[in-house]
Amino acid sequence: MPPTAADRYLSLLGLPPGRVRLGHTHGHQGAPVGGPPSPLPVVLYSPGANASRSFGTGIVEDLASHGFVVVTVDHTYDAAVVAFPGGRVETNPMGGISDYTKALAVRTADIRFVLDRLAVLRSGGHSGVCRTPLLDGLCGALDLQRVGMLGHSLGGATTAVTMLTDERIMAGVSLDGGAAGSVMDAGLDRPFLVVDTPGKGGMESNPALRAFWSSLRGWRLHVTVRGAAHQSFGDDVLILPLIAPLLGMSPHNLEEEVGTIPGHRAQAFQRAYPRAFFDLHLRDRGRLLDGPSPDFPEVGHAR
Repeated sequence: MPPTAADRYLSLLGLPPGRVRLGHTHGHQGAPVGGPPSPLPVVLYSPGANASRSFGTGIVEDLASHGFVVVTVDHTYDAAVVAFPGGRVETNPMGGISDYTKALAVRTADIRFVLDRLAVLRSGGHSGVCRTPLLDGLCGALDLQRVGMLGHSLGGATTAVTMLTDERIMAGVSLDGGAAGSVMDAGLDRPFLVVDTPGKGGMESNPALRAFWSSLRGWRLHVTVRGAAHQSFGDDVLILPLIAPLLGMSPHNLEEEVGTIPGHRAQAFQRAYPRAFFDLHLRDRGRLLDGPSPDFPEVGHAR
């Protein structure tokens, strides 16, 4: 997170600024645009409710390092904290989402707005009003004919709803997300990957998600990760075990959040399966999703 956002976020957790510092990712601010000379497929990332676009670093940096342009989105007043250019910081004024129907509508509008601005950027215009300098080569790197989207939790539901209303998104991934709204009955005719856990909110116990699944008319795959819990599909699976003592989190509560899956195995899944999905549907290559893999014994497949 930008420092101003990080400090505000720590204060929301009851921790003083600077008490926790996490770094050493493989991503760097201002890194040059690399990869082949041809335009690269674009993937949008939407985080969970009250979460930050920064919470999916492991997934995002893997996709970016394998030739995808990844655009992460903070949903202002939904996210716990958002830092804008110039230092302005906004939080969720209610401390959390209470109206999920409204949140999905606003998130869908956010994503469609971002797609519109990417089109302006691709055509040589500027992406926004703040006139932040853009990296050389970024405009030419965007292939807006190959756009995918993924999200965690409410971000997964956002992915499905946005795909229903905007055909620019060719393929979508929901990481332990639910389903809501008209997409449950309307379904989708484009590829969709549903990832869940055996626990609450998964296909076994969520009738809305089952209705959505049965309405999918295109390529579909349901993947269950044994030992995972809801926060196993983002950076929290590595971070929460480190800071649980600072938060007063008991071992039982920690297991409820991140499950029993070892952190390195959860991250291995994050780095392999979303990339395999977008490789298949935006690049027409890769075989990991053909069936169960001996490299991932904790992953179950259903068509």
